[in-house]
Amino acid sequence: MMRRDFLVGVIFAAATVGWSGFQGGTLSAQEPTETASTTEANSKIQIEPGEQTENFFAIPKPAEGRPDRLPYLLYTPEDYDPGQRVPLLLFLHGLGESGDGNFQQIAVHGPPKRVGKEGKELPFVIVSPQSPMPGRDRKEVVESWKADELMALLDHVEGQLSIDTRRVYVTGLSMGGFGTWRLTATHPERFAAAIPICGGGKTEWADELAKTPIWVFHGGQDSVVALSGSEEMVTAIQRAGGDVKLTIYPDAGHDSWTATYANPEVYAWLLRHQLEQSN
Repeated sequence: MMRRDFLVGVIFAAATVGWSGFQGGTLSAQEPTETASTTEANSKIQIEPGEQTENFFAIPKPAEGRPDRLPYLLYTPEDYDPGQRVPLLLFLHGLGESGDGNFQQIAVHGPPKRVGKEGKELPFVIVSPQSPMPGRDRKEVVESWKADELMALLDHVEGQLSIDTRRVYVTGLSMGGFGTWRLTATHPERFAAAIPICGGGKTEWADELAKTPIWVFHGGQDSVVALSGSEEMVTAIQRAGGDVKLTIYPDAGHDSWTATYANPEVYAWLLRHQLEQSN
């Protein structure tokens, strides 16, 4: 196990909880804002092909101390056709994008930025939820993304849109990288492939993670989340016989996601994988 200090404005002592990961860094989040264009929680999803819509998902059984809703951005491709099933990409943001409806903050990195500010097209329905701001304890940060909430959100979207459930993928950065590892380990039957970026997990999950193709990315100079966190996970999965590969950007710090999400091969790699049967 690793014992690290995680810095969120100031440094806090980190409890040893068996996670490979955080060692120090400075992250911040903006205050949440809401707009009149957001849909009511769990109402019929409003789609705008080629655009992202702002939504709230009412969590069926929120845990104590957790919000009862989950904000999310929803992107549908320009050529979305309800008669054709479309792959789905679930994106989990980092700590700095946490909140309760500050939708612009969700889209500052990753796929929602690609299809939003950068105006790129991607051949997926993209679901980008927003985690509530966690406490400053390390364990609360690395476990901020809750699998039961995310699975309920996926069920909701899959129930309303035409989704190819054989081709559902998950990716995330930093705190979302930790969430990607956890979600893939707890629900390997749902994801055809996963891309965790500058995150970490528990090596004891290796047998479950070996069921899913995984491409891991990390910066060689990352001072916020240790590169060893990704390396340890990859080694454990390899020993378990899994299909996993690791890309290290030797000169990159914590931001190993910009280059990753700008690489067309990343999306092509995802689409080359599908589950043997839908669930």
